[in-house]
Amino acid sequence: MKRTFNLSAGPAMLPTSVLERAQKEMLDYDGTGMSVMEMSHRSSYFDDIIQDAEKNLRELLNINDNYKILFLQGGASQAFYTLVMNLKQSGKVAYIDSGNFAKKALEAAEELKDDYGLEIDVVASSKEDGYKSLPNYPDTLEGYDYLHICSNNTIEGTQFKEFPIYKGIPLVCDMSSDILSRPFNINDFGMIYAGAQKNLGIAGLTLVIIREDLLGLNDVPKMFDYKVFSDKNSMYNTPSTYPIYIHKLVTDWLLEIGGLEEIYKRNKEKARILYDYLDESTLFVPTADKDSRSLMNVTFSTGNDELDKEFVAYTKENGFENIKGHRSVGGMRASIYNAFPIEGVEALVQLMKKFEEEN
Repeated sequence: MKRTFNLSAGPAMLPTSVLERAQKEMLDYDGTGMSVMEMSHRSSYFDDIIQDAEKNLRELLNINDNYKILFLQGGASQAFYTLVMNLKQSGKVAYIDSGNFAKKALEAAEELKDDYGLEIDVVASSKEDGYKSLPNYPDTLEGYDYLHICSNNTIEGTQFKEFPIYKGIPLVCDMSSDILSRPFNINDFGMIYAGAQKNLGIAGLTLVIIREDLLGLNDVPKMFDYKVFSDKNSMYNTPSTYPIYIHKLVTDWLLEIGGLEEIYKRNKEKARILYDYLDESTLFVPTADKDSRSLMNVTFSTGNDELDKEFVAYTKENGFENIKGHRSVGGMRASIYNAFPIEGVEALVQLMKKFEEEN
């Protein structure tokens, strides 16, 4: 069976071996005679799954016991709000505005501003250049409950290579589109959150990794209280059982291939192949500044809307899906997350070369 090269920004491609294993276990998981979809979240079978999922994450990211791992619902968009509810102390909070989703997180805080008595400072922004580059952040920062950042800007195709670390200020990071794509030091962060549908698994699961001392700071409605879910091992209510299972399979796969060092090596090579071609092309132009480019989302255009549409149709005719750029920026976007194969990038470059010759 031929697989389509899916360049979607999310939900994204899964490793073929993960899909095959899920298919094999669909009707009968581990001799239980049940699908994971049918399984009680209180059963010993599912308890093993969720514990293995957490164990895998701790191994991949070298997460110590002073960080709690929560398997939640609601997506990163809900976390824009719940992180404010959980982490607010003095009410003075800081945001870095580097793209569409960073802006959405900021807008969520602004919605809660009056009810929660927030003083919100945008300490760095690249809005003025249309988010084509990453903003320069301050050398020093003091007196904030947290600093919020989005590590990879999916729509604009930019990615932080290093993170702003300030003593005494928890760094809160939306890693939805690049978590598990490269090694990083978990101890630099107060909290990380991510929707699963790009590198973690499938839609319906939201991961939160939070430092233990940041739990229980506020009186939060139970369904939004990270401490409640931590105390209940993500089982305060019925969790997203099947997405957690798929996440467990994805992290199994990552460990099997060599962990984050290996996947980072693969991701760098995939991005190099595509960016090298774009830098040489006389038709396609990369849209993100060179020193800000993402390894996950490669954005580019021809500079001609009609020609862009022709190219999108051309890729679809030739086995590629979802290369059209986000409606807010246009052009094209190749999302080459962890599971996207290097063969797909090589085939895309060959297709682009052919289109360029014809146009």
